[in-house]
Amino acid sequence: MYSKYGQFIDGSWKASSNKDTYDVINPATEEIIGKASKASAADIDKALKSAEKGFEVWKKFSPWDRASIIRKIADLIRKKNNELAKWMTLETGKPIAEGLAEVSGSADIFEWNAEETKRIYGQTVQSRFADTRVIINYEPVGVVAALSPWNFPLVLAARKISTALAAGCSVICKPDVVTPGTVMELVDIVNQCGVPPGVVNLLSGDPAMIASHLISSDIVKKISLTGSTRVGKIILKQASEKIQRVTMELSGHAPFIVHEDADVEKATDMAMAAKYRNNGQVCISPSRFYIHESKKEKFTKTFVEKTLSLKIGNGMDDGVQLGPITTKKRLEEIEKLVETTKKEGANMLCGGKRPSGFNKGYFYEPTVFDNVKDNFKIMTEEPFGPLTPILTFKSFEEVIKKANNQAAGLAAYVCTSSIELANKTSESLETGMVAVNTPFISNAETPFGGIKQSGYGREGGSMGIKDYLNIKYTHLGLKG
Repeated sequence: MYSKYGQFIDGSWKASSNKDTYDVINPATEEIIGKASKASAADIDKALKSAEKGFEVWKKFSPWDRASIIRKIADLIRKKNNELAKWMTLETGKPIAEGLAEVSGSADIFEWNAEETKRIYGQTVQSRFADTRVIINYEPVGVVAALSPWNFPLVLAARKISTALAAGCSVICKPDVVTPGTVMELVDIVNQCGVPPGVVNLLSGDPAMIASHLISSDIVKKISLTGSTRVGKIILKQASEKIQRVTMELSGHAPFIVHEDADVEKATDMAMAAKYRNNGQVCISPSRFYIHESKKEKFTKTFVEKTLSLKIGNGMDDGVQLGPITTKKRLEEIEKLVETTKKEGANMLCGGKRPSGFNKGYFYEPTVFDNVKDNFKIMTEEPFGPLTPILTFKSFEEVIKKANNQAAGLAAYVCTSSIELANKTSESLETGMVAVNTPFISNAETPFGGIKQSGYGREGGSMGIKDYLNIKYTHLGLKG
């Protein structure tokens, strides 16, 4: 499946210089999908030089010309929705319906940034001197290293590539080894839509080696990473040597708060949609459930019933709601965390094992815990899977203290019938994003990102493009 692609450098697909490849695994069958090209150091150097030349070309394109090309990419993504969704299901295991939704969201991101490129507004400030003018402009930062993970391979690569293009930057995208084909297909679409050679490049292979090589180069001026906090700290240390611009979207551990006045039926529907999307392998997935003591019994009973009704299977099959865990490593980590949680004293209400009837594949039953304490490992370590620990609270002050007692600060979810309580809760939570009475947070038009150890900078919305731009202030004397 990967033979027509490889490394995308200077406008064309190439095998790696040493012809190395690596296996890509279908998590639903554990079979090898194909062998993807593995970049060498020489390939990385070629991509850097290509991006450097590409930037000099692309930054001279007018905003309207850039916008026209980016919009074409959005349109072609929509036309190729089935192909892209199939890539994602084969590589990540997510249900095909979720893949199609991700394709739609990715197209929206390109469309949004096509419009944003025409709205990079400068500023004129009234000078204190009669014979001078103060002008503030935004300029593209330069070559961007875009490091994207496997859980949402298309959306996360789309955010980085489209924003870089809108700002006038060139970009080198590094997809995860788990999902190279999805991003290769996206880059091929970009190429078909008239982006000049060198403006968008792709390097597939050893993540640590590629990232380290890119960051050590003077050519790279900005890094955009979506990944774990652990990896983010490594990248930041490397980037500090070059004082490179960095956008970091890192780990989360989102609280899900159900207040005393919440509608339990709606709250459980919201929890199901937010928790089980991509099998919980989502940085914004709710992973600490705080239910008011008056609602806890009903919420827990309803949530477990709905969880048990989920259909597990190969994401390519009709009606499947939960596919496999994406990697064997992730599955083993989830199993280990479940055993630890049981030993710590939690009561397992459902799940906790690999489902029967599957001889192959990294499948795992969605698991719900009761009798969980704040000091359990599952409350401090991001589960990144279909694990739900349920706790109770009595007062507003108590739940806010518990929710904020976490190093991560990416997202939070709130269920309440009171506008006053919704606003008060949102203002009190130490997170970059809050969803009130809705499971949806990520949209093209909204700023995505966190605080504390969940990173900094934003992707999406009208603010996202600013992280790809430098500010230039000119004090202009009118008399020569």
